[in-house]
Amino acid sequence: MSDALLGHLLAVASLLFFTAAIMFTKVASSRIHIGVGFFVATLANIVVSAVAFALQLAWRDEALTWNINALLLFAAAGAFATYLGRWFFFESVVRFGPAKASLFQVSSPIFTALMAWVLLGEGLSWWAVLAIFMTVGGLMLVSYKPGSLAKGQSGDGAVPYQTAAQPPGLLTMKERVLRSALLLGLGSSLAYAVGNVLRGAAVRSWNEPVLGALVGALCGLALHLMFTADKRGLVARLRSSNRSGCYLFALVGLCNISGQICVIGSMRYIPLTVATLMTLCTPILIFPLSYLFLKKQDDMTLTTILGGILTLLGIFIIVMR
Repeated sequence: MSDALLGHLLAVASLLFFTAAIMFTKVASSRIHIGVGFFVATLANIVVSAVAFALQLAWRDEALTWNINALLLFAAAGAFATYLGRWFFFESVVRFGPAKASLFQVSSPIFTALMAWVLLGEGLSWWAVLAIFMTVGGLMLVSYKPGSLAKGQSGDGAVPYQTAAQPPGLLTMKERVLRSALLLGLGSSLAYAVGNVLRGAAVRSWNEPVLGALVGALCGLALHLMFTADKRGLVARLRSSNRSGCYLFALVGLCNISGQICVIGSMRYIPLTVATLMTLCTPILIFPLSYLFLKKQDDMTLTTILGGILTLLGIFIIVMR
């Protein structure tokens, strides 16, 4: 098996894991608070990756070697992607709805491509660049829902964010960020892009995707707990939360960390931009699955179908180039 084929197969596996995570999240988020779910999912990230790493150590023949620089890069990637990226994304979903949030999210491969080009010297052909923009454009069409971007609407049934009236001049910087869909969306996209570039640089010098995912998850959880003001309240909410919702979010964490391990592994064999782009193609699977299993027939529109075709065409050009 060639390195390129292995890289693409790992990216496809990551796509399937992330798709499953989103489907489980759709069900779980209606049962417990998203903040508690974030904690449960991140904790599951650590448990699953720790078990996977222990099994890997038991089965491997060669001894584990350490690379401190790569270890620090994986930790930094966890700070950007697992903590900052998720925080920005969850805030944008809660305040402005999944439709707006997802439109910004699919722009992450463009930022990844630019940073990989500048920082890692990773070049792409003009055909690949064209295919990336085709895929991103297709994903935007798939994610778009008529009327969801109108002012004051959050889309997908989410409740728009509201605060008490306050003069614009008295808003703090944090409040300005939290009220801006643009800043939250771009913040999430940039944070994930930085995390992807750091992971790609780390795995190419130290081929330990499982350990890297564990380090990133530990760093993300540590930052989450460090900046959570009401830690006792979090424990109380966890104890009183719906058990099935907690189990579902644990399953979300299992799928997320499995997808993360696969995409980190794929970055060693194929360009970072291609790996991250393929894993963000979840909408082309989510919409038909929602149509089949969640009976969301209004999601399947002509725009959705055209966006799916454009996305698949872009991916085909990238893989077959």
